[in-house]
Amino acid sequence: QVQLVESGGGLVQAGGALRLSCAASGITFSRYTTAWFRQAPGKGREFVAAMRTSATHTYYADSVKGRFTMSRDNAKNTVYLQMNDLQPEDTAVYYCAANPWVILSAIEGADQYRTWGQGTQVTVSS
Repeated sequence: QVQLVESGGGLVQAGGALRLSCAASGITFSRYTTAWFRQAPGKGREFVAAMRTSATHTYYADSVKGRFTMSRDNAKNTVYLQMNDLQPEDTAVYYCAANPWVILSAIEGADQYRTWGQGTQVTVSS
């Protein structure tokens, strides 16, 4: 059974940091394109970051570039999202997602990912 489990969300003040984790079972992250998305209340699911199988390059939404860093630990079969300098507009439920293959031009599309975690809430107070 394929399962992604996110953790690490919480409440933080503006300017603070959090590190989200996404642990996989049933799949091997190093063989998948993995991504982080977020969804704020009343809004659609928004791309945050993605990493292809080689992990040599990561892709970020402009809104988080320079503040967020996505990484992967193959031994733990876990991907991370280090979030620094958090702002109230970063408040959302954060999801990790995975798919065996996603073409580069579509890597920001939520519909490209078949497997999703349950999400973890991140709340940033001003």
